[in-house]
Amino acid sequence: MGRYYYDLHIHSCLSPCGDDDMTPANIAGMAALNGLQIVALTDHNSTKNCPGFFEACKRNGLIPIPGMELTTAEEIHLICLFDELQTAMHFGEEIDGYLIPVKNRPKIFGEQIIMDGSDTVLGEVENLLLTAATLPVERAYELCSDYGGACFPAHIDREANGIVAILGAFPEEPAFSCFELNDSGNLEKLKKAYPILNSLRELTSSDAHRLWEISDAVNSIELDDEPYSGENVRKALIKLLREGDSV
Repeated sequence: MGRYYYDLHIHSCLSPCGDDDMTPANIAGMAALNGLQIVALTDHNSTKNCPGFFEACKRNGLIPIPGMELTTAEEIHLICLFDELQTAMHFGEEIDGYLIPVKNRPKIFGEQIIMDGSDTVLGEVENLLLTAATLPVERAYELCSDYGGACFPAHIDREANGIVAILGAFPEEPAFSCFELNDSGNLEKLKKAYPILNSLRELTSSDAHRLWEISDAVNSIELDDEPYSGENVRKALIKLLREGDSV
């Protein structure tokens, strides 16, 4: 078993609300400087910067996790993480079909830039990635699970796009095995209000949209990493987040 410092919720310059400085190489470099070992890229409703992110993370000795922050029909944000890059890309292609085709207005919402691992611009996404997908929470969870991914509610301690604020409670269905906080200081208050959280794993991540928001080496998780390889650690993480474990 090994303990790994993580940040599982980071946006790149593909997310229109992310700084243009949030390039794959810059994110990986800052994460390495901060002492992180496992880092997930979770752009809004897209995985198109995950290949470049993988390249940059490997140069910096990090274990990359391909993912997405999916906006459901209820405007709830879900984190979807995968253990294989190709699987994440296929999931992203399917989500494209559930997004309402509204053209992005970069001067209002921001650029949506696709880059490779050396920060060379490959193109832009024309349709706005901030729109909600036409998928309710239950179906979004099922679809992510069908692709072998781990799906859990993002920043449940926030009013904006948090599952508790929108639904008025933490649901029993779908059967999430974990949840994310933006501030771990809110954990005990939420557990008292919603006892179901006591049986789920808590994760705290940054939801970084700017380089200085990426987490330091504070939040960690213990994973079965024998025999060691980055791929095995990634698979162990997704398996744990999918199936749950003693908290």
